[in-house]
Amino acid sequence: MKQKAKEENPINTKSLNSDQTWSPLSWSEKPIKQLPPYPDTADLERTYNELKSLPPLITSWEIEALKSKLADVSQGKGFLLQGGDCAETFDACTAPKIVNMLKVMLQMSFILVHEMGTPIVRVGRIAGQYAKPRSKDSEIIDGVEMLNYRGDLINSFEPNKEARTPDPQRLIMAYEKAALTLNFLRALADEGFADLQHPEQWELDFMQNNEYYKDYEAMVNSINKAINFMETITPNSFNTLHKVDIYTSHEALNLYYDSAQTRQVPRKPGFFNLSGHMVWLGNRTKQLDGAHVEYLSGIKNPIGIKVGPPFDMDETMSIIDKLNPNHEAGKIVLITRMGTDEVEKSLPKFIQKIKHSGHPVVWSCDPMHGNTFATESNVKTRRFNDILEEIKSTFAVHRTEGSYLGGVHLELTGDNVTECVGGANGLNEAGLGTNYETYCDPRLNYEQSLEMAFLVAKEWNKSYRS
Repeated sequence: MKQKAKEENPINTKSLNSDQTWSPLSWSEKPIKQLPPYPDTADLERTYNELKSLPPLITSWEIEALKSKLADVSQGKGFLLQGGDCAETFDACTAPKIVNMLKVMLQMSFILVHEMGTPIVRVGRIAGQYAKPRSKDSEIIDGVEMLNYRGDLINSFEPNKEARTPDPQRLIMAYEKAALTLNFLRALADEGFADLQHPEQWELDFMQNNEYYKDYEAMVNSINKAINFMETITPNSFNTLHKVDIYTSHEALNLYYDSAQTRQVPRKPGFFNLSGHMVWLGNRTKQLDGAHVEYLSGIKNPIGIKVGPPFDMDETMSIIDKLNPNHEAGKIVLITRMGTDEVEKSLPKFIQKIKHSGHPVVWSCDPMHGNTFATESNVKTRRFNDILEEIKSTFAVHRTEGSYLGGVHLELTGDNVTECVGGANGLNEAGLGTNYETYCDPRLNYEQSLEMAFLVAKEWNKSYRS
């Protein structure tokens, strides 16, 4: 649903300084896509002001730490693992779901560290990924036309017109769920859950039918031997083995949510979006003169930019210039989502353009969004082999162009869902109904995710191992 934000926006902007060229609400003067209007504008303004007054979810120090690590990745000194749910739901804010997501991200990252020998930057699609763009504004269910579900941050999945109406109270609900998720994530990551000295947390049974089981078992044994050796020769235990860093990210789609948590901090210039460490610009909101680009141009956070067909290369370059005019390292993550058939056609020229511009970007591959299809029974899914082939093709193009592919961006879950076909255990289309949970796009399950980590490491070694 297209709208001119300045015609629909109910938020009072009179308090903005007239000499400011950017503010957290300057996007309200731009045309906006993928954000349907809220009918109850008075409730929206009250809710926005309430959200604006609540404490930040994260700190500017964490954002700057992530940006520093991404700067290293842009120079080939690390690798970005970004993954998580297509769209988080409020009812999935439970201990088992959060534990499983953290566990799969940690185990994937340990596989990458062990196999690649390079630092891994972990960024979850978590604690804020509550909204999704859609290709159509509405759908017809049982003869009734209603708005499409756009994620719990905006409306309900329940198929009736009232539930599908954008509800401002969901802004506060999203904040509360994100705060609960972050609190539990930090507690787990800080104390014990990531302890490599407890091999019982490295479950091997589910890998026994996987062709990489012996490699995985050998890796775990190797890690444990290394730790035991270090503890034998060192009088003090390594506390760093108990703790890991994991950062959060989400698509900056609902600008009411993101701008309400955007603020200045003491003794630092500029504005920080304190609802997530990294946010990204979606492929459907990449209008140079649009609201989303305007908003992202003023924040200090690292920014991902999804790039896939159809896209205008010159306009994309102009967007990068606008979001990072000073060519700051660690600021821009280019997330290519080409589809297996388009990588070799579109990616080489894009890499050449970026090289010529001098922008120090992090290149990342999203092999999920260009490889979605529907089965004969109209179930949305993805083939494991298509996902892998896009990763392989992307590595190959970067290798040919003398560029560094520094990350992957995956939709995945730590649960044993049946949403993507293929993988070593051969899930077929008939098995999709066994445990198909997603409300939006299909995700790799636990085993598929770990298998993919092994395969990504193999391709990275093929390209960059000296």
